[in-house]
Amino acid sequence: LHAIFGGKNPHPNLCVGGMPCAISLESGKQAGTALDVVGLERVRNLIQLMHDFVHQVYVPDTLAIASFYKDWFQQGEGIGNFMTYGDFPAKGYGDPDSYLVPAGVIMNRDLSHIEPVDLDAEAEIQEFVAHAWYDYKAGKEAGLHPYQGETKFAYTGPKPPYQQLDVENQYSWLKTPRWKGKPMEVGPLARMLMLYTTGNEKAKALVDSTLTQLELPIDALYSTMGRTAARTLETAIIVDELQGWYDTLVANIKSGDVKTFNETLWDPETWPQKAQGVGRMEAPRGALGHWIVIENGK
Repeated sequence: LHAIFGGKNPHPNLCVGGMPCAISLESGKQAGTALDVVGLERVRNLIQLMHDFVHQVYVPDTLAIASFYKDWFQQGEGIGNFMTYGDFPAKGYGDPDSYLVPAGVIMNRDLSHIEPVDLDAEAEIQEFVAHAWYDYKAGKEAGLHPYQGETKFAYTGPKPPYQQLDVENQYSWLKTPRWKGKPMEVGPLARMLMLYTTGNEKAKALVDSTLTQLELPIDALYSTMGRTAARTLETAIIVDELQGWYDTLVANIKSGDVKTFNETLWDPETWPQKAQGVGRMEAPRGALGHWIVIENGK
């Protein structure tokens, strides 16, 4: 973890959500909104408040309310394929073994087996346009990895205003992502299942105690109420990690590590003529990836 103040910051909104950066881009000096000792103490206090709220209110309330709506643990199941890109690395994204949430795929609700995910493999993550207003050179039924992605507009829908789209044909400007041709579920339930399946002790304790208290089988997790419970339990796991991340941040600051970003290849003049890469994270709604291709230095 790097310090969240100090150095020259290239991003005016350093933190997601629009938090102002700590350094004035004009002067390069510490701005009035810089996170100092007082700010860090406020963050520490907020972490404690969040921890208390989650464990004293959010988790108990979820269990209490769920007990009155147990029929919702029997409906709302999805397709049963779950995928995570992995996130919260302790040693950087280059070390998947250090992720709090591992990357992987669970097929057909089989919690005994996890498939690996390769975001660079052409045959894994693909985008389809069979029901979208785009064309591919290889045809509407082809699937393309984002590195080979094409965006050729081909609108065939009605002229507005209209009452109903023909969903049997093209009806959207969204491409359809698939993993090895299969639709996947992502998000809190996928992450909790991955944590549970890979033996995360906190996840297993939370899930098992929840199912025991509500007298439910593990299959109840795949339901509408199961997804609600997954959001709650995931929040409990993450809030328990916050103090450790904060302690690491403060230790890095004390040791002189006040970097705010990795400046390697920041200058376009240093870019190779051709390169490609992917950035991924576990957004609240689920696995999020951005693929980029550089050709002729652009």
